[in-house]
Amino acid sequence: MPFYQQRGQVPRKRHTVFRQPNGQLYQEELVSTEGFSCLYSLVYHVYPPTMVKQMGAPADCAPRVVERNNMQHRSYKGFAVAPEADYLRSRKIVLANADVQLILAAPTGGTEGYFYKNASADELIFVHEGSGTLFTAFGELRFEYGDYIHIPRGVIHQISFDTPQNRLLITESFSPIHFPKRYLNKYGQLLEHSPFYERDLRTPQNLRTFDEKGDFLVQIKKNHQLYPYIYATHPFDYIGWDGCFYPYIFSIHDFEPITGRVHQPPPVHQTFEAHNFVVCSFVPRLFDYHPQAVPAPYNHSNVDSDEVLYYVDGDFMSRNNIGRGQITLHPMGIPHGPHPGAMERSLGVKETLELAVMVDTFRPLWLTADGAGVEDPDYWKSWLY
Repeated sequence: MPFYQQRGQVPRKRHTVFRQPNGQLYQEELVSTEGFSCLYSLVYHVYPPTMVKQMGAPADCAPRVVERNNMQHRSYKGFAVAPEADYLRSRKIVLANADVQLILAAPTGGTEGYFYKNASADELIFVHEGSGTLFTAFGELRFEYGDYIHIPRGVIHQISFDTPQNRLLITESFSPIHFPKRYLNKYGQLLEHSPFYERDLRTPQNLRTFDEKGDFLVQIKKNHQLYPYIYATHPFDYIGWDGCFYPYIFSIHDFEPITGRVHQPPPVHQTFEAHNFVVCSFVPRLFDYHPQAVPAPYNHSNVDSDEVLYYVDGDFMSRNNIGRGQITLHPMGIPHGPHPGAMERSLGVKETLELAVMVDTFRPLWLTADGAGVEDPDYWKSWLY
């Protein structure tokens, strides 16, 4: 779980008088998830966070679902998604259900000229290509290749890229995203046997207070609608904050793989969890070291989950003809396994340099029009000899 942090100025006691140099009160705000019973932070504004000058008509941004009952192995060529200049317009929902949306994006620009807030979902942005800075009222976060950027719901932010070509996999979760509970002790600290440590998390830095009035456009996403709000003051007007609710970054390169004498099941790769889905990281690692081990994964039936793999880099030893940015969907109800020749190829191999992100959902995923536009229609036949 994110651990307690403090930035800037805060009063000694919460909910007490805290004045600006001009004598006005700073405006305290509690930001939290799941009511008042989950993670929260107390933030202190120069101005009230309620000063709305204008609201525009919402734009629909719901996924264009074309199939809700999929029983076919599918694959999508993620790098076939065309680049677009605007960050929000570049986001294409390729798979979705009531718990999660999986989005591919190839933005050439960020959110210059506006701010963005997802009021319905946490966002987990995996940076496949590109680098830049996430700007928030909590501070700044520099990001680069391999980073998971976790932006909790309700956090107003701007994103800026240093690079002209960027590729992102965005997991949009309608429940809070956490670290797996089995990695945590009863006090919320990561256990010694977990595959990462609090020290691996990068938290917001360089808090800047913007004491500005004007017209500030915030695009707010709520229930598949995008609402344009004009605020009278700059959203990044925090003088300080403290708590456990804030954006942070964890790099896939800091995930320490768990290996064994024989092939380990997918849960050893788990990195995040939310209601009805998990996110796993496949990273370079030593293969199984039993003298008769078969490193390639055994055939397995997805009885209770849809399995999505996003291939990042390296040679994924269980698949044939897989490229960077490609997605495979193996739905619940039918088995899948290594491609022809993969088991024999894996024998005696000592390590893998593969890098991939997996999302397992415990309710079926729906297919979308944006996904259909980049689908390989023959993938389901790829197990035939």
